[in-house]
Amino acid sequence: MRIERDQRGDYVLEPTALAEKLSIPPEDLRRRMKLGLVTSLVEAGEGEHAGLRRLTVRCGAEVWRAVVDADGKIIEEERRGEPALSRLVRRATRAF
Repeated sequence: MRIERDQRGDYVLEPTALAEKLSIPPEDLRRRMKLGLVTSLVEAGEGEHAGLRRLTVRCGAEVWRAVVDADGKIIEEERRGEPALSRLVRRATRAF
């Protein structure tokens, strides 16, 4: 996934690729975005990390974080979240 910037300098991520990174269906991501349930944070690197940015996207228990260079190339990334089995059990218990 390549990360682009718009005319204002904001980072723009392709929703389908982001949904894959968060391990959720694209339609769920779009719905959650419309509801304001997706948050993002951009942090600028300092010192030896100057010129890099750390992007963090949160959607419920899922978190995707990437460090990108000035060209939008991902240097490193990580995904954290609730394990799929735990998520399945939680959903099943809510149904009762």
